[in-house]
Amino acid sequence: MIDKQYILSKGQRIANKYTVSFFLKKGNYAETYRVKDQGGKTKLLKLFAYSKLDRTQFNDNGDILEIEILKQIKHPNLVKYCDKGELLLEKQKYAFVILDFISGETLADKMKREQTFNPYDAKDIVSGVLNGLNYLHNLEKPIIHNDITNLNIMTDLSGNVEIPKIIDFGYARYLSQSNKDFLKDGLNPFYQANENFNKVFSVQSDVFSVGALYYHLLFGLPPWFVEISKYKSDKIKLEDAVLEERKKPLKFAKNIDEQIQNIISKALQPNTENRFKNIKEFIQAINGELEIKQIASSEEPIMPKLKNIKSGQGFKAIAGMQELKETIQLDVIDALNDKEKYAEYGLTIPNGMLLYGPPGCGKTFFAERMAEEIGFNFYQIKPSDIQSKFVNQSQENIKNLFDKARENAPSIIFIDELDALVPNRDNSSVNHMNTSAVNEFLAQMNNCGDDGVFIIGATNRPNSIDPAILRAGRLDKVIYLPPPDFEARELMFKLYLEKRPREVGLDYSVLAKATENYVSSDIKFLCDEASRKALKIKSRISKEILLETINSNRPSIPLKELNSYVAIKTKMEGLAKNTNDRPTIGFKNN
Repeated sequence: MIDKQYILSKGQRIANKYTVSFFLKKGNYAETYRVKDQGGKTKLLKLFAYSKLDRTQFNDNGDILEIEILKQIKHPNLVKYCDKGELLLEKQKYAFVILDFISGETLADKMKREQTFNPYDAKDIVSGVLNGLNYLHNLEKPIIHNDITNLNIMTDLSGNVEIPKIIDFGYARYLSQSNKDFLKDGLNPFYQANENFNKVFSVQSDVFSVGALYYHLLFGLPPWFVEISKYKSDKIKLEDAVLEERKKPLKFAKNIDEQIQNIISKALQPNTENRFKNIKEFIQAINGELEIKQIASSEEPIMPKLKNIKSGQGFKAIAGMQELKETIQLDVIDALNDKEKYAEYGLTIPNGMLLYGPPGCGKTFFAERMAEEIGFNFYQIKPSDIQSKFVNQSQENIKNLFDKARENAPSIIFIDELDALVPNRDNSSVNHMNTSAVNEFLAQMNNCGDDGVFIIGATNRPNSIDPAILRAGRLDKVIYLPPPDFEARELMFKLYLEKRPREVGLDYSVLAKATENYVSSDIKFLCDEASRKALKIKSRISKEILLETINSNRPSIPLKELNSYVAIKTKMEGLAKNTNDRPTIGFKNN
């Protein structure tokens, strides 16, 4: 680490009372450090940059609300306040708070190793969190935490028994405060209650968050989980997707205790009237003092559904990538459509292909256009669609998927984020449950091309996939989708802007030249942003508006990350060559 990257340096004295030991983490408006006090005791220092705080993070006196709240609270299940102060560094004003150092780890870190908790350990953690919240909610001036997640619960390991402690009060508000003082930017949508999306917070908002935590601890995924990467540039669409997913029944496995199902379901009710009225009622239920009679839905096997995309422009809708499209046409589409002809030449029927590359390079879009081009039935699957909390159910879901695809052959199964479904079994973090699911998936893939089923896997992390999936008879083709080149970017701008009101004679080559290292999704975003600007001033979309938009929006993928894919490409091409020992068609490995 280089200290210059951070505001404070190792060994720096703070207020003549604390010495910086080392940097811990950096957030949007604060940095956290481990420090020692004058007695040599380890403490935690959180440094706030006044200039980066939102107006809602101050009280009426201009003090930082988080610090003022921390000063007032004292409970075994809450982080402990010690001291506060201000600093003037390089003409910038900062505030700091000193907290007791918690010797342990966050639940998020622990879950990276253990993934799920047994019902007894999960109950102990949730009970501790509820006790801390019950204290906050029953203060003379009640406090709502608003940000209960696995990131903001630490397990204190300093004693004989692990004690969960609630940390990070950056989003905490007094119940008496206006909803206008609620800050929702940066909150985890899977832990937010429905009313939070409308900037409404209450005691029952924390109830919902604890219900989400309880579910996450037991099953390894938050309730009603949806893939969020596609919504990263549009928060409203993400919120809509989360709320839409919550219209579906909450899924549980049959061997989860019915009372636990009922408790979690009640805590996660979209309507506050149907939730626990307060934390005390939640505690009574979890302790068995209050029977909850609500019936939760049980988990049923996933039945994959066809996605109707047969009609469309096919490859004509893809800007650029001409060489890739020609290769796919020859090596895959023609081979699938004319098996006998290819068999005459001793060429095998391809089983599938892996599309990999940086995020936003159009892997999903390419797969859908390929399905249009070939005219096969199309199944689009995310890992969360078929993964279950229980190994037998996951295996059954995988089997159902392939059975359905074979029944409706010829079919294409497109699996996004393949690395999450088929992780490398040599990785120590992959548990037995995931290993069994990987084995089932590999078994189903063996020579499925003979049954008229073609697999397309997509990933941003190809080096995390189990290498067995690249062996002969599984994913025969390994295809890298790079950021669009100059010609592709020029065609993309033309494709996205041709039906919009634009100035005559727009020079797309200028736009392409200005967007080197921008990925496909970036180009679409730039066109949309420029269109909004033009609409606002009631003008045609001009070169000046587009260039101004480009200059104010950097590429979403850092250059260093893009360059890392070049090394990954070399490794993947070598891996594909070494694991595939039968006659192949497709890319040559140089």
